Amino acid sequence: MPVNIIVCMKQVLDPEAPVSAFKIDTEAKRAIPAQGIPPVLSPFDENALEGALRIKAANSGSKVTVISMGKQIAKAVVRKSLAVGADDLILLEDPAFDIFDPYFTAYVLAAAVKKVVKYDLIMCGRQAADTDAGQVGSGLAELLGIPSITVAKKVEVTDGKVRVERVLSDGYETVEASLPALITATNELGELRSANVAAIMQAQKKPLVTWKAQDLGIDTSKLQRTAFTKLFQPVREVKCQMVAGATLQEAGQNLAVKLKEVKLI
Repeated sequence: MPVNIIVCMKQVLDPEAPVSAFKIDTEAKRAIPAQGIPPVLSPFDENALEGALRIKAANSGSKVTVISMGKQIAKAVVRKSLAVGADDLILLEDPAFDIFDPYFTAYVLAAAVKKVVKYDLIMCGRQAADTDAGQVGSGLAELLGIPSITVAKKVEVTDGKVRVERVLSDGYETVEASLPALITATNELGELRSANVAAIMQAQKKPLVTWKAQDLGIDTSKLQRTAFTKLFQPVREVKCQMVAGATLQEAGQNLAVKLKEVKLI
């Protein structure tokens, strides 16, 4: 049976960027994007998209719609989803969306999903690569009034139901839910496939749909529920003390003495 799938994907700072390029504006409570290093799609969201594309391949006539939300979205980054096989891309782009609040994000996404109208399955990453909060997916399901299954490593859709292998600390469990439903994917589901040059070029020509807060009919001034009090980089101090000795044996003995002094042995 055809399955209409919505995948929620977030643009984040590149987790592979060097630490030296990462800065925090403590007053504005914002991470400062590194110059010359473009953002990327959140890796867990890429896992979710890969799961959606597998379901699409297994169910003829299925469709994958990607939704991405932010203050300013790098079009070249999110078009990657089209290049690998998504059918449509909707951008929720508005300065009013520049707020860190899982409830706020889930509410805006829920409004967008309702505007899309027809869907059977929603897939999200288990958590974003920048905040690691892991709250938006479950919050979105709650707002839509649909069942949710988290940390999925395998997802299959048959006969109006979704069957999920869900990761546990000592293995996995199999869970079923009726559609519509929401799934959050983990890295065990698999890495996102690569796109060839022709697909990348074709994706650049596809039209994008952009919705602002006004298009969704929401008042963002009344949605924030989280008070973001502090954002900072932890300070790590490393001290090194050289232990000398006339011979290797003496150096070893001196090292043992030092380790006893600091109660490491």
